[in-house]
Amino acid sequence: MQDLIKNYFTESIQTQIVTADALTAIIEKAGTKLVEALLNGNKILVCGNGASAANAQNFTAKLIDCVDVERPSIPAISLVCDNVVMSAIADHGYHAEVYAKQVQALGQSGDILMAISPLGNSSGVIRAVEEAVIKDMTIIALTGGEGGELMGLLGQQDLEIRVPSNKKVRVEEIHQLVLNCLCELIEQALFMFKE
Repeated sequence: MQDLIKNYFTESIQTQIVTADALTAIIEKAGTKLVEALLNGNKILVCGNGASAANAQNFTAKLIDCVDVERPSIPAISLVCDNVVMSAIADHGYHAEVYAKQVQALGQSGDILMAISPLGNSSGVIRAVEEAVIKDMTIIALTGGEGGELMGLLGQQDLEIRVPSNKKVRVEEIHQLVLNCLCELIEQALFMFKE
């Protein structure tokens, strides 16, 4: 049993190291895009299913509250939080539309949609991205594996942070780490002055 536990940690650490080597530059670009959008008065919308929904909520909570420094709230909306809206949409038979309808109602040109889908094939997240494209929003997709269907929807202005792993649980762990990193990059850029 202890070997199994050690292997779990080793696999996670190895995935983190590979990801850090492969994705540092793209994570930095994502941080820059987020900061530029915020400085231009835009907001961040975030969606994901299952564990990715928890990552979306955690990310927006940190933006609205704070990570390491007292500062003003950052405009971010988790599209996974409003159970009444989501159940109303789903009740009408539109399960794949639960995020897309919210993007349609809340998204504006210049806003950013953070679309979290470990394998890039979550139908609700894909529909949200399609709606964000119509709204002329920038998309930052957090995926893994081969990028799935989501990868094919991204345009020139969009970014994909694709974790180099096909194991969903490893991808979800790295997504959480990447989102924490992005929160800190945003805080550093907007609120911490270098001496």
